[in-house]
Amino acid sequence: QVALLESGGGSVQSGGSLRLSCAASGDTASIRCMGWFRQAPGKEREWVALLDRSSNTNYAISVKGRFATSRDNAKNTLYLQMNSLKPEETAMYYCAAGSKEYYSDDSGIYYCVANPSDFSSWGQGTQVTVSS
Repeated sequence: QVALLESGGGSVQSGGSLRLSCAASGDTASIRCMGWFRQAPGKEREWVALLDRSSNTNYAISVKGRFATSRDNAKNTLYLQMNSLKPEETAMYYCAAGSKEYYSDDSGIYYCVANPSDFSSWGQGTQVTVSS
């Protein structure tokens, strides 16, 4: 079992920045993939960023170049640096972790997929509000 606790949300003006944190505890050695998702009121959950076991990252097109996720293994903490925030990015942001990963025979690497059902652990969420 892995427990996740997000922090760092808040209110910021359009164009501003925030850094979210996600502290993991429990069976952290089982984690292979971590991700960030967000959900705005009345909208479906949306994938934001992925980080795999080798700290390779992948981002949704809408945030690429503005958001960056990273991990501090010593602290078992995942981060999401968000820059140039837009009002339409107002949402609850969730951290997720899972042990499911995929293997590419062609490249010989393991990789993660932004499928919410692949993530067995979820945080409670942290609210991000971006005002215009």
